[in-house]
Amino acid sequence: MTTVSSEAAQQDVQAYMQSVGKAARAASRQLARASTKMRNDALLAIAEQLGNSRESLAEANRLDMAAGRDSGLDAALLDRLELTPSRIDAMITGLREVAALPDPIGEISDMSYRPSGIQVGKMRVPLGVIGIIYESRPNVTVEAASLCLKSGNATILRGGSEALHSNLAIAECISAALASSGLDAAAVQIVNTADRAAVGELITMPDYVDVIVPRGGKGLIERISRDSKVPVIKHLDGNCHVYVDADADLTKALAITFNSKTHRYGTCNTAESLLVDAAIAEAFLPQIGERLKAAGVEIRGCDQTRRYLPDASAAAEADWFEEYLAPIIAVKVISGLDEAIEHINTYSSHHTESIVTENYTRARRFLTEVDSSSVMVNASTRFADGFEYGLGAEIGISTDKLHARGPVGLQGLTSQKYIVFGDGHIRG
Repeated sequence: MTTVSSEAAQQDVQAYMQSVGKAARAASRQLARASTKMRNDALLAIAEQLGNSRESLAEANRLDMAAGRDSGLDAALLDRLELTPSRIDAMITGLREVAALPDPIGEISDMSYRPSGIQVGKMRVPLGVIGIIYESRPNVTVEAASLCLKSGNATILRGGSEALHSNLAIAECISAALASSGLDAAAVQIVNTADRAAVGELITMPDYVDVIVPRGGKGLIERISRDSKVPVIKHLDGNCHVYVDADADLTKALAITFNSKTHRYGTCNTAESLLVDAAIAEAFLPQIGERLKAAGVEIRGCDQTRRYLPDASAAAEADWFEEYLAPIIAVKVISGLDEAIEHINTYSSHHTESIVTENYTRARRFLTEVDSSSVMVNASTRFADGFEYGLGAEIGISTDKLHARGPVGLQGLTSQKYIVFGDGHIRG
């Protein structure tokens, strides 16, 4: 039996990822000049290939599910890993929906004449090659590929090792569809090794990769952000807040708070913290406390909160920072808008915050002074989503401040360059 040294294995992964990067760079140049029709036809062809490959997709997924059970994956991860018939249907529907979206590439804006007589404007262009690193969910493979193709970007997809068989089966469908549409199959490449060294190579290839998008747990995103030599579009966690102002309509406040917390527990736009103005705490907290308790939500409160909600457990300092992704909420009674804004800007993850108020002046201050990627008035934090914002789809939600912030849709996967029209103009 021949053994391979770790150094040789590392060299093999490095060589493989370099070849993937070179192919992606070449494919990105072809995509940049491909017509809208070619890219849309490719998306529709992928949808058709997936529809014709249901059994092979299901068989590949069964291998991943069996391996996942054998390795002790918990129920939540197994659920995310499974490719049910309805999830395959949803992938096909998603591809067709993305194909129907307006094409952002080539859009020209802000054209104006300068005193010299030249015309100056901006044109929307692809980013180039996007590396996407994600965990568990094989449907993300299709979502990411579709958005990158539509926006004219080549992409390198590195899914979790637990979904390798499923992702490779999807890759076969994508490659066949791209070839039939006249596009380079390397426009979408799925890393075919579970070796973690592949991630290290992907995030350190600035010659071939323009942007990295990590989708997964906080540990993964922290690692990528720390080690990457390529710009990263990221959000680390979603500690979202609802602030119930002294001038809130309590009926609205009850509905918004309850929906923000309980609509889904495991999403990044779920409310994890509730701030309540002391002026209405006595009226509001017993009502929301009863509804949350009935839904099985644990409340961790400050001393004032526990005066109104004796069943609440005491909140620790760490609770104000926490993204629970569970039926738990941290509740604090505060002295007014100034303290609410200060608390949010100190403890939040700068994802999504909502104020419930009928006071226009306070609402405007909240919108202006809260430093998060989505800030809302009288609406559930669960609306922080690309589909709900009219983007059609999203590749993730960014809490960065440069390039893309908030839900990242097609425009977030593009950039703009200046364009100039002249007619023999020279600078004097």
